[in-house]
Amino acid sequence: MELRVTGAGPAAPFLGARDVFETSHDLDHPVEVRVRENPDERTWAGHHDDHHVLNISRQAATSAMARELALHEFAHMHHHERDHPSHTFSMDEVLFLALTGREVERRVLTHCYQIANHVKDIYADDITLSVGPTDKLRSFLESELAAAVADQPVGRQQAGQRLTAGADPSMTAVNAAFAIALLERHDALPADHRLYDLAHAAGQDAPGVDVEAFRRRFVELGSDPDESECRRGLVDVIREYVDTHDTTTGPAAD
Repeated sequence: MELRVTGAGPAAPFLGARDVFETSHDLDHPVEVRVRENPDERTWAGHHDDHHVLNISRQAATSAMARELALHEFAHMHHHERDHPSHTFSMDEVLFLALTGREVERRVLTHCYQIANHVKDIYADDITLSVGPTDKLRSFLESELAAAVADQPVGRQQAGQRLTAGADPSMTAVNAAFAIALLERHDALPADHRLYDLAHAAGQDAPGVDVEAFRRRFVELGSDPDESECRRGLVDVIREYVDTHDTTTGPAAD
C-alpha cells in the first residue's frame, strides 16, 4: 500500500495505520494524506481514478485518535475500490424510495444523509475493528455522546463527524443507537458500560425516537449485503426516522 503524507503534520500515525491495515487488507491505489489547518473538519476522503486522498485537520492528525481515524478512512477506501454496495448506492434513489408521499423539513433531510453515513461507517468499521483495538474508539464514542447529551441542541452535526455536541436531540438519539450497535457488532461493549446510560438519556430527550429500534437496525445490517439488501435496509431506517417527525403526506421531498 503506497502512502504519502503532505502538510505540517506527523507521518507516524498514518504509517502505523497502514501497517495495521496491511495485516488483513490492501489498497490497489496509492493514498495521499493531506494535513490541513482547518480544525472544524476532522477527516474526509476523496476517491479518484488512480489514487485516494485522505484530508485531515492538523488538530486531528496530532490527536490520540489519529491512527484510528486514518485506519477508518483506509477501510472506506477499501470498500470504494471493491464496490461495496454501502459505498456505491445512489442516495437520490434511496431518498426517492424512502420519502415518496412525505413532506420533509430540510433539517430532517440533512439527518437522512447523516444516517446514510452511519451505515457506511458501520461497514467501514467492520474492517477497522477486525484489525485494530477497540478501547480508544469506545472511549471516543462515549466522550462525544456525553458531550452531545449534556449540551443544549443549538446546531447541527457537521458533515464527516459521527457525533457532535449540541446536535438535534432526535439525531443524537440515533447517534447513540449507532455508537452502541457499532461496538456490539464486535462484542466490544460490556453490558454495564456507560454508553447504555447515555443512550437512555438521549432517548429521553427525544421521546419520538425509538433508540432500541435503531440500535437493532444497525446491529442487524448484513455483513455481506448485495445491492438490493443494502438499499432496502437504508430505505427502511431512513423512513423510520422520517416518520418520527411531523411529516404529512404530499409530494416527495426534493
